[in-house]
Amino acid sequence: MQSQIDKNTPSIIVTQQLGKAVTTSEGMLHILSSVDLDIKPGESIAIIGESGSGKSTLLGLLAGLDTPSSGSVVVAGRNLDQLGEDGRAALRHELISFVFQSFQLLPALTALENVMLPLELSGNKQAKPAASALLTRVGLAHRLQHTPKQLSGGEQQRVALARAFVTQPAILFADEPTGNLDSKTGAHIIDLLFELNREQHTTLILVTHDASLAARCQRSIRLDSGKVV
Repeated sequence: MQSQIDKNTPSIIVTQQLGKAVTTSEGMLHILSSVDLDIKPGESIAIIGESGSGKSTLLGLLAGLDTPSSGSVVVAGRNLDQLGEDGRAALRHELISFVFQSFQLLPALTALENVMLPLELSGNKQAKPAASALLTRVGLAHRLQHTPKQLSGGEQQRVALARAFVTQPAILFADEPTGNLDSKTGAHIIDLLFELNREQHTTLILVTHDASLAARCQRSIRLDSGKVV
């Protein structure tokens, strides 16, 4: 089980004047500019905007997967700039989980083993029963020993949800979690995502272009050409 954030903590993520720029053959390209955010523990936030508006870049910066060109990101009171790569990895291991559009399951492992893996990496002796219970919770009790290639897309994403929540993360980042699913399957996955999120009081930060999905979050942050509008 991973560290939880005190719900009295005023903010779990704060950014100030956050920016990301890259050098191209045509000069400097500003992907994000002057982004100021204040996210409270337990909030559900949708990051919305057109393709290319900087949504996934912002998510990567908030999670410490990428480093900013300017400004700062503070997660649970810790400035990511001051942590270094190993420190950011340790923070992610302690507090953060992810759900991606492409599932990111390990193909050689069964559903059960995929969900057990993050617990085993942290030395949790209850990895198997915890993983089994969460897979049952998402409706996959009959699929524990199946590998990803033996599962449908919706089933794979349910395994990914179970893996994300099994560590009881303080923060869950979801990047277009239904992007590879049909609308009916995607709707079921989103129902599960919000149910698990409510049960665990996780801070949810969701990148999406789906207005109906964004509307289920407590608030939305719209990006346009790298700026909050």
